[in-house]
Amino acid sequence: MTQYAIITDLNKCVGCLSCSVACKAVNEVPIGNFWNKVLRVGPNPKYEGAIVPDVEMYFLPITCQHCADAPCVSVCPTEASHKLADGTVQIDKEKCIGCQFCAMACPYGVRYLNEEERVVEKCTMCEQKTSQGELPQCVAQCGARARFFGDLEAGYDSFVAPGRVLEYDATYDDVHNARVKMVECVRPFSDGEVHRLQDVGNKPSCAYILREMTWQG
Repeated sequence: MTQYAIITDLNKCVGCLSCSVACKAVNEVPIGNFWNKVLRVGPNPKYEGAIVPDVEMYFLPITCQHCADAPCVSVCPTEASHKLADGTVQIDKEKCIGCQFCAMACPYGVRYLNEEERVVEKCTMCEQKTSQGELPQCVAQCGARARFFGDLEAGYDSFVAPGRVLEYDATYDDVHNARVKMVECVRPFSDGEVHRLQDVGNKPSCAYILREMTWQG
């Protein structure tokens, strides 16, 4: 079994929106629509009655969670929405009739109707790239190295981000294919500091690390 997912270290995310911009560019997402949104959570008081500077805030990227038991798949009348063997949820545009049942079933509101093509669209986790051994564009372009891509079934050791190559004679392929493991470049975290968006029986796959702040996803 495989379940591709993205883990985001919210303590490293600076809300620069590079992931949103990169996603729109590589996937030609129409103006006014997003496959990846970045929300600001807070500022919220650290304790009852607290005022600035005793507040906390973090940025929360929201995209398709590629659920293990995706409701968008079960309600699709044409099987346009389906899961691949890698665990990601995809849309076959040739089968999509634009009924938007999937958009209504999604607990996170991350699907939309492409008005021009009359088909539903959403994050594909850059399947066109990951199938070739590359990283999703939002991971590849994260300047804070806060996003990591891997297989949940293989554990945290499988999650990686772009690496850095310092050798003077490095080739393009050396730089392009360089990877660093998540466990090597993030601060230690406990299982209690790994969070997911609200689970309503759909079992979201993507996860978020948040330390020393109150999770409000």
